[in-house]
Amino acid sequence: MKILIVEDEKELSDVIAGSLEKEHFVVETASDFHSASEKIALYEYDCILLDITLPGGNGLQLLEEAKRTGKEENIIIISAKNSLEDKISGLALGADDYLTKPFHIAELNARIKAVLRRKKLDGKNIIEIANLSMDINERLVTVSGHTLQLNRKEFDILNYFLFNKNRLVTKTALAEHVWGDSIDNADNFDFIYYQMKNLRKKLQEAAAAIEIESVYGVGYKLVEK
Repeated sequence: MKILIVEDEKELSDVIAGSLEKEHFVVETASDFHSASEKIALYEYDCILLDITLPGGNGLQLLEEAKRTGKEENIIIISAKNSLEDKISGLALGADDYLTKPFHIAELNARIKAVLRRKKLDGKNIIEIANLSMDINERLVTVSGHTLQLNRKEFDILNYFLFNKNRLVTKTALAEHVWGDSIDNADNFDFIYYQMKNLRKKLQEAAAAIEIESVYGVGYKLVEK
């Protein structure tokens, strides 16, 4: 899962990022309006944590623009402003939740997981496709009731494919989602090939009733057998 933190207070941004990384999220940050606008336009995220007051502009403008252009990210507003008007405006524009500073990091983590469950899992923690089951919170995958041992990246890759079943996933989109925006600096995607090779082998050996097909020259697609 990939999170963008839009927050100009570096200390708070670092604390949030550290906490989310411990929860195995891929985390990106933006500290001003223009860098946030660029990242939101160029990349896809599972959730955006959005401060209202930013250098160079207002966070609500970013929210409005994201919704206008059809972006589907979950958006949680995090702001020191505690006025009812700001909260109503944010929710009316399409924000999924609103959290007022100061807040406990544990509460923020809970809010993030809650909005992800609501939008992607209909409130559940578990994805089930064919004979495979993935528990998002426990980071546990089973095939026909037997645990499938995956490393962190293999789990994140499979998680992304399960959310995009039957959809073409390009190598670039997969790399950005699992490894973060810094992937732009990579010379090639050989590292994806090796991770995919190992993941597909494990799924096959476990007799999973799903497979990740290669789409020549473009990427991959997860389908039921």
